[in-house]
Amino acid sequence: MRLIRVMCSGRVDLAFVLRAFSNGADGVFIGGCRLNECNYTTHGNYHTLAMVLLAKRIMEHVGLNPERLRIEFMSAGEGILFADVMNKFSRRIKELGPLGRSEGLGENELNSRLAGVGKLVPYIKLVKREKLAHHLRDEAEYDGHFTREEVDALFRDVVSYYIEPDKCQACMICLRKCPVEAITGGKNLIHVIDQEKCIKCGTCFDACPSRFGAVARLAGEPVPDPLPEEERSILRKSKRI
Repeated sequence: MRLIRVMCSGRVDLAFVLRAFSNGADGVFIGGCRLNECNYTTHGNYHTLAMVLLAKRIMEHVGLNPERLRIEFMSAGEGILFADVMNKFSRRIKELGPLGRSEGLGENELNSRLAGVGKLVPYIKLVKREKLAHHLRDEAEYDGHFTREEVDALFRDVVSYYIEPDKCQACMICLRKCPVEAITGGKNLIHVIDQEKCIKCGTCFDACPSRFGAVARLAGEPVPDPLPEEERSILRKSKRI
């Protein structure tokens, strides 16, 4: 068992949970302050609760038992309760066995699925930002806050972005603003989005000047193949003196 202390449970990101499983953790436990008893008045534990509920649905989507992830709220003075909860969680993880084995997933298949989901974390957080920010005050709301069908649709209808060659003016605005440098191009070169690097944040779509409208938003359809490098040059007419 490895303990990692953070200033607030709200600092625990969805990407951290997925990374823990990708690194071979058989279970992940998150302990936070009691709801409505936030020491920093940020109530980050509500955000963590919503994140865990989403993460559990994502685990179901990739074929993992959601019981491998657990969140509990308690005060710093409840050491006995913490020990009891951790003992019960540890016993349950031992019953489930090594990650993927009881779920019938091989190591390569499991790593591939987790890597695919991990790459989409920024997109997932963007699409589900309103629900992730919602403060769930009634436990009866937990189970239905994110549904299995909703999460399946989220991954089925993933949005992609594509720069249309005939509209791109090589202005380099999208290239400069891309947070992960997924766009290649340059002066007088048609820009291309590297789909393997793209986190689907939509920055390029918002940044492209409306008079060009070169960035297309695609949902539920394949992305066209990128233009060959030798065909990316833009020939501009020289101004007459």
